[in-house]
Amino acid sequence: MPQAQQIRIIGGRWRGRRIRFPAVADIRPTPDRVRETLFNWLGQDLDGARTLDPFAGSGALSFEALSRGAALAVAVDRKPELVRALIATGQMLGAVGLETHCVDARAFLARESRLFDVVFLDPPFAEPRWETLLPTAAARVAPDGALYVEAAAPVTAPAGFTIVRGDKAGQVHYHLLRRLSGADAGGSGQPSGENGAC
Repeated sequence: MPQAQQIRIIGGRWRGRRIRFPAVADIRPTPDRVRETLFNWLGQDLDGARTLDPFAGSGALSFEALSRGAALAVAVDRKPELVRALIATGQMLGAVGLETHCVDARAFLARESRLFDVVFLDPPFAEPRWETLLPTAAARVAPDGALYVEAAAPVTAPAGFTIVRGDKAGQVHYHLLRRLSGADAGGSGQPSGENGAC
């Protein structure tokens, strides 16, 4: 296994705890300052929320959400070593709300039917294909939910959404999107599967 890296959880019940993850190519954990800003935008208390991170990587966003009270954090990554690290971190923290999937993000989004209170969209900068990825991810956002996007350049909101907050840190542009008034994505759907590594 490649040499492990670590990142610190910055808020909630696990504040200050460090999570470890493999140093694999293309992994780009959301920086502390950006995470702090994001969760200020979302509100520090995510009690009962359901979140989805299709490009989970280190798991920083999913574990921050669980630390702040989220009931479910679905973490998806196509790299087996990262998914194994997510599972190990969840066990170490006692994170009962963590659900992991080892699969390509786009394949997962295409088959997933549930809606989520927050969808974290933080793909590798080299392969976003925003024109298809943004609408597909937006379709998984609950009516009163939010879509968080990190990108190498500012993004354009998909149909039915608007950018309500945005900022830049170094080379990272980050945005919070919400539904326009009256826009609706439909029913809540059903779970697509259970925890598992590749």
